[in-house]
Amino acid sequence: MPDVTLLTLQAMKQKGEKIAMLTAYDATFARAANQAGADVLLVGDSLGMVLQGHDSTLPVSTADMVYHTAAVKRGNLGALIISDLSFMSYATLEQTFASSAALMQAGAHMVKLEGAAWLAEPIRLLAERGIPVCAHLGLTPQAVNVLGGFRVQGRGEAQARQLRADAMALEQAGAALLLLECVPSELAAEITQSVKIPVIGIGAGPATDGQVLVLHDMLGLSLSGRVPKFVKNFMEGQGSIQGAMSAYVTAVKEGSFPAAEHGFSA
Repeated sequence: MPDVTLLTLQAMKQKGEKIAMLTAYDATFARAANQAGADVLLVGDSLGMVLQGHDSTLPVSTADMVYHTAAVKRGNLGALIISDLSFMSYATLEQTFASSAALMQAGAHMVKLEGAAWLAEPIRLLAERGIPVCAHLGLTPQAVNVLGGFRVQGRGEAQARQLRADAMALEQAGAALLLLECVPSELAAEITQSVKIPVIGIGAGPATDGQVLVLHDMLGLSLSGRVPKFVKNFMEGQGSIQGAMSAYVTAVKEGSFPAAEHGFSA
């Protein structure tokens, strides 16, 4: 299979082919995700919770992200790798450039930033310098203390209007990909139709161009015992982790995941 690139993802959106994304944090699981047919691997700062045992993503450092990105790169065979910029590693333009360069040099093909329209300038400047950006809107875990917890975003007309405007602004600034987390399904569908760039959802309903889940959630593993509404345990009925990953990719590709019960209403 040829390497997945931004052009691949853009073509998939145009053809209506679903994009399957999974988080990966090491070489072995990166290779397993490749074999399962995942198009994109996200080296998420979610590693702070599922690998390091923190209660949020805030303690994760750029050094952590570089280490895990390099490990995923060594195991990867052709998937597009996106790496998260960690908390406060893009507070200034100078920090943004340094953090992004470190992740790209470690093996990322794209960086992901959490925020809203205020990210327009750094996204534009990164794109000009050869660094593609995925913009993360909706529930942004790095801002969990400002948001007042892990809550659905975009409910109510004012919030929905703002989210639509943010998506358009970030696309215009040069974002190559959009990730919507915990956004009402109908709103996510509207945004997906209104932008030309691919949109990946997590807790954003079935109408986005693709889906992502945290690997450990998809395998039914949880330190806290809490399972978000948008998660499905793909280990059920499978005899191996490889089988679970393949079942996830197949379900995304054929459109059976997420189902209505995995989404949120306005």
